[in-house]
Amino acid sequence: MATPADKVKDATQGHTWRRYKDGDHTWRRMNDVIFKADATDKCPTYVHKTPPCQASCPSGEDIRGYLNIVRGIEKAPKGVAWQEYAFRRSTDANPFPSMMGRVCPAPCQTGCNRNSVEDYVGINAVEQFIGDYALKNKLTFTAGPDTGKKVAIIGGGPAGLAAAYQLRRKGHAVTVFDDHDELGGMAKYGVPGYRLPRESLNGEMDRIVNMGVEVKLKTRVGKDVALKDIESGYDAVLLAIGCKAGRMLPVEGGNAANCISGVAFLEAFNQGRLKAVSGRVVVIGGGDTSIDVASVARRLGYIKDMKESERPEFVVLGQTAHDVAMAAKKEGAEVMLISRQPVDKMNAAKHEIDDARREGIAIQGALAPTKVILDDQGRAKALRVVKLDYASGKPVEIPGSEMDLEADLIVSAIGQAGNFEGLDGFDNGKGLINADKFYQVPGKQGFFVCGDIIRPHLLTTVIGQGSIAADSIDHYLKKQDMAKRPKVDVHHFNLLAKLQETGLTPKEFKPSEAEGPRPIDQGLRGTTLTGKGVGGFAVHNYEDRGEAEICHADELFLGHFPYVERIKRTEKVPSAAEVLGHFEERMLGLDEKQTVEEAKRCMSCGLCFECDNCVIYCPQTAVKRTPKTESTMGRYVYTDYDLCIGCHICADVCPTGYIKMGMGDH
Repeated sequence: MATPADKVKDATQGHTWRRYKDGDHTWRRMNDVIFKADATDKCPTYVHKTPPCQASCPSGEDIRGYLNIVRGIEKAPKGVAWQEYAFRRSTDANPFPSMMGRVCPAPCQTGCNRNSVEDYVGINAVEQFIGDYALKNKLTFTAGPDTGKKVAIIGGGPAGLAAAYQLRRKGHAVTVFDDHDELGGMAKYGVPGYRLPRESLNGEMDRIVNMGVEVKLKTRVGKDVALKDIESGYDAVLLAIGCKAGRMLPVEGGNAANCISGVAFLEAFNQGRLKAVSGRVVVIGGGDTSIDVASVARRLGYIKDMKESERPEFVVLGQTAHDVAMAAKKEGAEVMLISRQPVDKMNAAKHEIDDARREGIAIQGALAPTKVILDDQGRAKALRVVKLDYASGKPVEIPGSEMDLEADLIVSAIGQAGNFEGLDGFDNGKGLINADKFYQVPGKQGFFVCGDIIRPHLLTTVIGQGSIAADSIDHYLKKQDMAKRPKVDVHHFNLLAKLQETGLTPKEFKPSEAEGPRPIDQGLRGTTLTGKGVGGFAVHNYEDRGEAEICHADELFLGHFPYVERIKRTEKVPSAAEVLGHFEERMLGLDEKQTVEEAKRCMSCGLCFECDNCVIYCPQTAVKRTPKTESTMGRYVYTDYDLCIGCHICADVCPTGYIKMGMGDH
């Protein structure tokens, strides 16, 4: 029979079937936490990864590297100023720091992990300071030992010059052919001088030429000199011809005389031939070129009573040129920029769009051109557009939304193509040149290609392509197989190179005992022979994953970093009332003190920046500073595994994600 309920209650009074008591979930002593926190008993290892700023940089700059130099973490060799040392590190990848600090749209800043704290590090501002210092102090580049090999580069823009720089560093002779009066390509003939001062651009190009680069200007390969002569006279040929042929509007009436391309418009302006526009200007685009066209048109202004021969289209076509005296008669031009994309989806950088609006440019998105309306003389008088609906994710024309935009000048900045005159056989049918992953031209042995002619992109992208193409050409000239490019293809921190630079090159290991069945037991790791410090034969518990892995924000201890406001450069963006004739430099750089302070905001993601957190918080004193006589960047601390208990506190408090619990069970 069942036990009565009151009897059960009496029998179980004071008893419980709970496994734990109240409060058992809290630790009474920190030692208990430490010794039980990590069930796998893993010990720390020091893992180098690539920061997202570098991974986002199309030219592959060692951004973390030169920021750490500027902030004083990585020391320059004796007798070298930190500014020069930062310049050398920066230009390993990109020889144009002054230029890029001003005009690069900075995808590195978008990727910066500091955005998870408050705001990105002003990488462009630091780069501009480095570049301007180098120009002011006349820093130069040095060519490598002569190899006896010759390379022809067709095109003297940023891509071709970046390749020339890297090839001269490798010791190859270089000749650059360009059909313009001056080097520079789109940087010279596309980017306005108020964005990129010509003194800075010319200085950085001259530094490359002075490495011993032969330059042949006003020389078009395929016209002035036969391609076959180039092919026979050089060991390799690099095509860096750019995309200087703008695409016209593919609509009815788009071939009217006063419908011109954005590329041609900017070239006429940068050559000093175009000094005014006529009436209302409508620009079609959405990228950086369209913004530049619109901003230049606003600065130029217009003339009411312009003679027929002085119309902008005739200047752009090279039939005439404006007189300097016209500037006295100009008024503010009415400029509208339209894009197929909604304004917030335009390819141009947001701050460029904001600046354009401040200058008085009307910007409208989600509009598609359908027809150019002509007057009795066959000139464009308006552009017919239709509104687009993106509700479905794809653009759909809205019936009945057509409207005509009055225009005295229509500028198409919707794309670019190459000029293949004399280069028959390279056009892929789309006005571009095909390239394999090593930037070789398929089916054309000895021919390589880089830059916009592959696909129009950012200046920093074509510079990165020039660097990789130079590597491929070097392998080709040495008759070496093309090396597989790393997954994270950028310029990485190299600990061994740093050790060599500081006189700490690891010794060649020679075992003192006969090798047994497990050589590792005889100390072949190189660390056991010197006890608990840094080994004399190897780098202690260090792993380089930079070529394969990126260090993301979730790997960092963000609590280490206090809120520090970004130090912003001064931008001289004119208002709508001030824009006429305003051609002063727009981006004013930081001074030295500001540059250093801004660089200190870098979190050195994926590499130790010597904060001492791991040393301070280790409860076992297992993490120790490397002796000063053996210490350098990337080799600041080590772990005594005889003391380490695998508590992982060091990894938890590492701000940079450099410490990982990965050293096997002990």
